[in-house]
Amino acid sequence: MATIKDVAKMAGVSTTTVSHVINNTRHVAEETKQDVLKAIQQLNYSPSAVARSLKVNTTKSIGMIVTTSESPYFAEIIHAVEDRCYRQGYSLFLCNTQNNAEKIKNHLEMLAKKRVDGILVMCSEYHQDSLELFNNFSELPMVVMDWGIEDNRNDLIQDNSFSGGYLATKYLIDNGHKKIGIIAGELNKAIAKTRYDGYVQAMQEANLAVNPNWVMEGFFEPEDGYECMNKILVQAELPTAVFCCNDVMALGAISAITERGLRVPEDISIIGYDNIHSSRFYAPPLTTIHQSKARLGERALKLLFERIQSKNNQREVIEMHPELVVRKSVKKMA
Repeated sequence: MATIKDVAKMAGVSTTTVSHVINNTRHVAEETKQDVLKAIQQLNYSPSAVARSLKVNTTKSIGMIVTTSESPYFAEIIHAVEDRCYRQGYSLFLCNTQNNAEKIKNHLEMLAKKRVDGILVMCSEYHQDSLELFNNFSELPMVVMDWGIEDNRNDLIQDNSFSGGYLATKYLIDNGHKKIGIIAGELNKAIAKTRYDGYVQAMQEANLAVNPNWVMEGFFEPEDGYECMNKILVQAELPTAVFCCNDVMALGAISAITERGLRVPEDISIIGYDNIHSSRFYAPPLTTIHQSKARLGERALKLLFERIQSKNNQREVIEMHPELVVRKSVKKMA
């Protein structure tokens, strides 16, 4: 494998001149520059990415720490980030944590050793010591995408989940439903509680009672939608509609309903949340609340690039507005 010394020898110049040509760090006479480029081509020389990064103080790489890339919601954000990185000439190091504090620590140390230019963090849960852990790497430009208002040193994703929960429930009510259940996330977590509170607000405004037998908590997985729906289906009285607080739980709920010999939406209507890509292919296609995952990923990455350039870590607020997407999973009551 050719070295920079081999290039310099063939071109009849110093290794310093070769370095200036490669990194464009100083003016080199055009004739000399062409000699160097010709030697590079003939020798098939490829500069060391690590050595080059030390000279120009950038590796053109980004780290991204997420709860899990298996979740369709996270996967769509990751796809948007990776696509934007590719178009900007950056590589992306993706790290899954499964909400494990030790894995977060190890990933941060690994990314720092790889001299990434910045880090995106998107963990739906975090331990008490996680904030301090990230602060220990404060020299790295970082955007924390979803920790909310718990600490004003972190960026805030204002997703207006209350409005989304209200919008979903109001749509069911406007279609004549009065017996409405909900399959929520863990209600001690902000993202689940705000969607639930939106549901309660819409029910109260319509003077409809919230039946506690139809209020279920899960972990935003399809298995939870399936199990929670089965708990609702054994009740003596059934709801005519259920608001599932994300689309994959809605998928599980639809499966449970179908196994019981019932139909969606003829027997029970279902509305989801997130508008993941596959929700339009459910049977029936899922009515849901849209959140732009691509816009969130691109906006967060744009903010990170700005921090890499300016070293400005002032807290930012990224606001998202939920929108109703009407498909075929909600029946209009007579």
